[in-house]
Amino acid sequence: MADARDALEKLRQDAWIGDAVLELYVRSWVLERQGAVDAEMKTRFTCNQFLNCVGNPTRVEADIGVIYMREGMEAAFAWIRENLEPLFVRQETRRGPRRH
Repeated sequence: MADARDALEKLRQDAWIGDAVLELYVRSWVLERQGAVDAEMKTRFTCNQFLNCVGNPTRVEADIGVIYMREGMEAAFAWIRENLEPLFVRQETRRGPRRH
């Protein structure tokens, strides 16, 4: 049972780091793409509902964290760019223009 708890704790720690890396990537991406702060878009890109489209959200964030710790920020950003960004862009396109 201790092994399962240890594995879960390791997953949570990796996800904690991965979440921070994802946040940094997305905030930079939103600023570059929108030219302004768009907290709603950032939230849509980083929320568990979106990450669930790729896999278990904690596992997705943990994978990002592991890549960051093993290979660095650019490798983690490349993974996000290749695996999450295209899906997010497709979803945003289907979503259409925002109505205020």
